[in-house]
Amino acid sequence: MKKAATRRLLAPVAGWVLALADVQDPVFATATMGPGFAIQPTDGRVVAPVSGRVTVVAATKHAVGLVTASGLEVLVHMGIDTVDLNGAPFVCHVQVGDTIQAGEVLAEMDLAALQRAQKLATVIVVVTNGQTVLDDLIVAATDQMVTAKTAVATAVLAVTPVPGAQAVTSTTAASDVELESEFESESESKSKSKSKPNSTSKYAHLATAIVTNVGGPGNINSVIHCITRLRFYLKDEHCAQDAVIANLDGVIDVAKAGGQYQVVIGPAVNEVYDAVMAQLGPAFADMTAGTPTAATTQAAGAPTETDAPTGWLPRLRHGMSQVIGVMTAAMIPVIGILAGSGILKGILAALTGFHVLTVTSGTYMVLNAVADATFYFLPVVLGFAAAKKLGSDPIVLAIVGAILIYPSLMTAAGHATTAQITFFGVPTHLMSYAASVFPMIVAAWLGVSVERGLKRVIPLYLRSVFVPILEALILSVIVLVVIGPLITMISKGLASGILAIYNFSPALSGLVIGGLYQTMVIFGLHWGIIPIVINDIATNGHSYLNAILSITMVAQGGAVLAVFLKSKNKPLKEISLAAAISAFCGVTEPALYGVNLKYKRVFVVASIASGLGGLLTGLLHVNNYALSGSLIGFPAFITPGVGIGPNFYGYLISHYGTLLIATILVYLFGFSDKMLPAPSATAK
Repeated sequence: MKKAATRRLLAPVAGWVLALADVQDPVFATATMGPGFAIQPTDGRVVAPVSGRVTVVAATKHAVGLVTASGLEVLVHMGIDTVDLNGAPFVCHVQVGDTIQAGEVLAEMDLAALQRAQKLATVIVVVTNGQTVLDDLIVAATDQMVTAKTAVATAVLAVTPVPGAQAVTSTTAASDVELESEFESESESKSKSKSKPNSTSKYAHLATAIVTNVGGPGNINSVIHCITRLRFYLKDEHCAQDAVIANLDGVIDVAKAGGQYQVVIGPAVNEVYDAVMAQLGPAFADMTAGTPTAATTQAAGAPTETDAPTGWLPRLRHGMSQVIGVMTAAMIPVIGILAGSGILKGILAALTGFHVLTVTSGTYMVLNAVADATFYFLPVVLGFAAAKKLGSDPIVLAIVGAILIYPSLMTAAGHATTAQITFFGVPTHLMSYAASVFPMIVAAWLGVSVERGLKRVIPLYLRSVFVPILEALILSVIVLVVIGPLITMISKGLASGILAIYNFSPALSGLVIGGLYQTMVIFGLHWGIIPIVINDIATNGHSYLNAILSITMVAQGGAVLAVFLKSKNKPLKEISLAAAISAFCGVTEPALYGVNLKYKRVFVVASIASGLGGLLTGLLHVNNYALSGSLIGFPAFITPGVGIGPNFYGYLISHYGTLLIATILVYLFGFSDKMLPAPSATAK
């Protein structure tokens, strides 16, 4: 039996070796381009991982393609989504046709410039024809620091020779080695189209479907392509049919970044681009042909480096979008049980309100434990889920969540005299982290860097013991000493401002609180308002403020009810109905994280409806007489000693009016099934 030949792949740069699945780009991470590995660099000097002939040099200088004598087509891709930097951070030392030895310099990266541009500098090495020439690619050095030229992976060549896998000579390089790329010049692209006359016609149907569903030629300012994606600059992205495009045969996914509407194609992107250009016509081709420069994109009306969204506000918006995306993704696994728990909590509130159960009865205590456990231990569950989403250690983050709700810390946080502590001399204010979301998201995000840093300084034989506990310690201290006090300070300031607005005008405070409260819930800033409500009820026997907070729950429930009524997607309808019932029972987390934040316009419209409902509540001077609310909490609006009267009627008008407003507004303006995300490439 013939033994398979092997070839070594060297580290192209010094840094931390990553498995391909850990790369923060879905096309590379899912091995769409082929098997390989990546390195998070600590140095900008990039060398050849293999010996061979240079077949591709990106016009934007961020990628180099090589082909070895044994037929391996190896791509070295520098940075994530760096094609739009127009080559500024890169200097290439090779050109197409050069023969280079493994370890010789290919290019240099300016790591500081990449950081300023907010681009990851990850260097990715993939064998783009791995499906045909490899039996396996064994990466043996993941999660390790390496120097450039260190052997990182072993390519096990297919035993049976593959057509086209022969040694490359000057006469075969052009005909036998064709690496799909974004790097051809206009003349090269035209010559390739001539040599493969059926290529464009083969993808004509796909090109027509893509052009039609991005809004037609009239909606396209320009289009370029990179190694895997068509990158459209559209006049109006809202005209694009995301779900339709993502479900086309030949399309992997749809992404939006940097002002571009990106259609992920994979290795066939060159042919699809040619077919798209054939659909758009010669005039359009003249305007957008070749690799884009600042001049061509400006002429086409596309964003350039000067007018691209690089200001603090677009960056803040992008960052907030990422945070919300991680929060909703991390919450997805627990949405179902949160909804069920919310419904059970609502039933218990009704049973105690009508004195069917007492809070000291055994039945109540058991049912309350079942209903409340998910919320109480949410930091533990969320830490695990968020860590898996972001790539940090799930067990460590679950422990961090447990530390935040450790009984002695929770008890101390509940008393004013013990909430102020010092940690190694640093003044720290403890807060309750039960049911909190944002602090754990931040901890999971920081966990990636903390874990990587610890592995760099702790020897391999000590990592299994010291890395987890030190990571848990560092992340817990950051949350307890920095994030917690910061949230407490901001929430107290907001609470003082809200109280001042309420004293000035109940109607105005209803509008402001109603519109902003659920946003405060997302970031844990509502804890400054809760003590005011509790103090009002304990001292005065009622709380106007809690009546407004109750409205916000109804608005979120009405919004998700509208999604249930309008959507034709069965799974979404199921979760929307359960989330609506939960919100009407006083628990909005399933509605927030399961639906409304996921489809951001739903949340925005719901917040507008909530503000209008709060305004109505303030105008009617609706009062609340117990720490309960939403639709299930209607007994808390019956005035003690008076019974059903003006206050209860005000409750009915404000709450059911808000329900009607939120449902109608979201149904008409807030949601459509076009907003549904496309199914993943794996699912397809």
